Amino acid sequence: MKTPLIIAAVLVFGVSMAHAGKGNAAAGKAKSEACAACHGVGGDSTVPGFPKLAGQHRDYLYHALKDYRSGKRKNPVMAEQVKALSDTDMADLAAYFAEQKGLQVKY
Repeated sequence: MKTPLIIAAVLVFGVSMAHAGKGNAAAGKAKSEACAACHGVGGDSTVPGFPKLAGQHRDYLYHALKDYRSGKRKNPVMAEQVKALSDTDMADLAAYFAEQKGLQVKY
C-alpha cells in the first residue's frame, strides 16, 4: 500500500516543479527587493531571527513560498508577502536565491 502513495507523492511534487519551471534568476533578482528588508541583500540575512535564503535549494525555497501562500506554513508576515506572488514569481525568486553564495555544509 505504501508504494502507490510514494508514487503519487513523487508525481505531485514533480508536476508542481515542472509547472513552475526552473525559474529565471535574473527576474528573481528584480523581484527580490522586498525580501531584502528581512532576509538581507541576496538573501544573506545578518539578523538571527530571519533565515538566510542565499544558497538554499531551489526546490525547497519554491515549495516554502507555496506553503506560505496556501497557509500550510504559518507566518503572518510571510503570508502577506507571498499572497500576490504567482508560481512563476516564486520559481524566479527560488532560482535567484539558490544561485547566491550562502549556506555551506562543512564535514
